[in-house]
Amino acid sequence: MHPAAKLQFERVVVEFARWRAIPESERPPAPSWWWGPAMEVREIALKLPPASSRRLRLPDDASYAAGAETLFRSLAGQPFQPWPYDFSRMVDSTDSDVRDLHVQPSDDSAFPL
Repeated sequence: MHPAAKLQFERVVVEFARWRAIPESERPPAPSWWWGPAMEVREIALKLPPASSRRLRLPDDASYAAGAETLFRSLAGQPFQPWPYDFSRMVDSTDSDVRDLHVQPSDDSAFPL
């Protein structure tokens, strides 16, 4: 498994656990950005780390494929996907950390005039 796919999936698993901790009546719809990392590992039979299995409420010997299926079920049947900022108001999203970075001045020294 590619290390980047594993990292992205693990980030989503942490976010999923925070999302599921919200009472169901107050929980926003699952965000569509979970789809990509789940697709990357949907056929991976490697065993999930124990912490990820617990966060997904799966048995200790669960695979990445089983974890992906859990995420797919959370997305199934939703009539719409939340906008990123609507979702992150309800859940501490690791994805929002990246979106909230401010634009930095570029270093144009590599391009002489």
